[in-house]
Amino acid sequence: MYDDLKDKIWQLAEPIAASEGMELIHVECLKMHSRWVFRLYLDKEGGVTLNDCTEVSNQLGDVLDVHDLSRGPYTLEVSSPGLDRPISRDQDFQKFQGAKVKIKTQNKIDGMKNFQGTLVDFVEESGWKIVRIDVAGKIYNIPKNEIVKTNLVDDKAMVSE
Repeated sequence: MYDDLKDKIWQLAEPIAASEGMELIHVECLKMHSRWVFRLYLDKEGGVTLNDCTEVSNQLGDVLDVHDLSRGPYTLEVSSPGLDRPISRDQDFQKFQGAKVKIKTQNKIDGMKNFQGTLVDFVEESGWKIVRIDVAGKIYNIPKNEIVKTNLVDDKAMVSE
């Protein structure tokens, strides 16, 4: 249900973001008690402004109302990715190789669900997309379909943890 809804919102939002000179980089759909929260992250060269977010939010809000995907009330949040930018697209896993990341998986891999380290590689092997992360000198191969969430980590934050 969540992935289907996320995909539909992505399909509606991506052309709106592109028409405003921005790139849609991530969509989250969260079910709260009585409403949905749709969270979108945009990026563009030079950074995203509050006006950019407002423009996309206004246009997308109208489109979502017409399509009534949530079948009820929802909150739409549109923002720039910030320092802890979410990573979900294949091209982002490739683009941010060498960066510090946090990865949360659906199931345990080598006894862990939470990984923090350096994004080493993103490859396709035998039809599977694999994210490779170096955690304290050990390389973990994480199937992309097992990843619940990946975020960039500010280097300063890694030192303090």
